[in-house]
Amino acid sequence: MMVVMKNTATEDQIKHVIEKIEEVGAKAHLSKGKYKSVIGVIGDTQQIDREVLEGFLGVENIVPISKPYKLVSSEFKAEPTEIKIGDAILGGNHFAVIAGPCSVETEEQVVAAAKAVKEAGGQILRGGAYKPRTSPYSFQGLGVEGLKLLDIASKETGLPVVTEVLDPRDIEVVASSAAILQIGARNMQNFTLLTEAGATQKPILLKKSFSATIEELFMAAEYIVKTGNEKVILCERGIRTFEPYTRNTLDISAVPLIKTLSHLPIIVDPSHATGKRELIEPLSLATLAAGGHGVMIEVHPAPEEALCDGSQSITITQLKELMEKIKPLAKFLGKQGY
Repeated sequence: MMVVMKNTATEDQIKHVIEKIEEVGAKAHLSKGKYKSVIGVIGDTQQIDREVLEGFLGVENIVPISKPYKLVSSEFKAEPTEIKIGDAILGGNHFAVIAGPCSVETEEQVVAAAKAVKEAGGQILRGGAYKPRTSPYSFQGLGVEGLKLLDIASKETGLPVVTEVLDPRDIEVVASSAAILQIGARNMQNFTLLTEAGATQKPILLKKSFSATIEELFMAAEYIVKTGNEKVILCERGIRTFEPYTRNTLDISAVPLIKTLSHLPIIVDPSHATGKRELIEPLSLATLAAGGHGVMIEVHPAPEEALCDGSQSITITQLKELMEKIKPLAKFLGKQGY
């Protein structure tokens, strides 16, 4: 359940309610909105006398939460969460473009890609230093050296970086370079990784597994938010179907559906969803039209030479062309950011 405080509630009144909740062994999660504060109650709520709580000073009302996921639901927080990263805002009525190479290969490659993203109007640089690959013989990324190259590209362009973390043991070193920690689809239900990444209080980009339900995605996000970190960006990156032509099938319906069920921002990764360079543009525009808060696109200065996922990486020229279509559509739809 959640305790909705009046907009006139004082800090002492809020503290008093939290103390009462924790007194019976439950956990209280405070979320301060623009107008009101809401206290989510996690644990055995049967030990809490609702009538007693309703009588506390500053309490407006108590609302039960029917969903198994509590803190990420729109029942808990009606206002959309907005996450500011550099010049970009993810969530609300904003739209952001995250772009860069699938994998960091050389300084020349990642800096060229970063400059292209910046010049085209992208706001966040993506790049993999640690790569989870299906085959153990495929390129696994440069690791710490890749993080150093991302640092160089970020300093030259001013773009904040999002990069994936695969192991709880690497969180500290990755967090020292990244503005956003990415949890990939294969690790969506690595609950130890989710919890420890969330504890850094850095924004977390959580990718939906290709075999997960939306509810399972929310439950994974709940592990992060439960640490007190509400800065979670959900990412739809395609689901596994019987269609063999594309790498996965992009579930564009997940975008408006997630927006009705959760206050967290939702973006789309059309590169991993399809594995087809020619499908990136139409699906990016479709994401914008469907109400998504952004896209994450793979771009490479020379895709034919890429060590990882060259077939789904667009060229610098194609990125510029895509951005020239995103900008007027975003303006027409009333999106902020362009």
